[in-house]
Amino acid sequence: MPATPRSGAETQDALDTDLGWTLGVVFRSYVRTANTLVSHLPGGPRGYQVLVAAVEGLPGGQGALAQRLGVDKTVMTYLLDDLEKAGLVERRPDPADRRNKRVVATERGRATWTDTRARLEHAEDHVLAPLDPADRAVFRELLRRLAVRANSLDPEHDTCRLVEELDPDGAPPKPRRSARG
Repeated sequence: MPATPRSGAETQDALDTDLGWTLGVVFRSYVRTANTLVSHLPGGPRGYQVLVAAVEGLPGGQGALAQRLGVDKTVMTYLLDDLEKAGLVERRPDPADRRNKRVVATERGRATWTDTRARLEHAEDHVLAPLDPADRAVFRELLRRLAVRANSLDPEHDTCRLVEELDPDGAPPKPRRSARG
């Protein structure tokens, strides 16, 4: 017996409860806005992440930062070159190990981060508008826990590849093919 066509409301309800669909919609909404807000930075979103790490003074050198952000070391070198040319970061010898270079935000970098962060918070408020402040805090904490666990189970070592796999509309990556094809 053929399936009975559903009304628009029933179909919408089924989609509203689908985890993949809901994550995709929220992801696309946020990514489109966030990418626009960080497009003035060298490297766009990746440049912003490096700037955040530099402002926060995350421990470890340039290589550790590349690994943490899932950026190829060669790409990280070019990205840092561009951020340095823009006057946003500096590479300094690590006092604990002078062979390593620490990435440190300049005053201009800190000011740029402060301005960009404020704009991103406004965009986040727009995306999270249906939630009251208490629900936003709970949502962020639950999402953080999911992200930490997912990353520990399947860390992404090359976000450049991941971004390349996304379609222009920000759809999730295509499934990875096995080595056997």
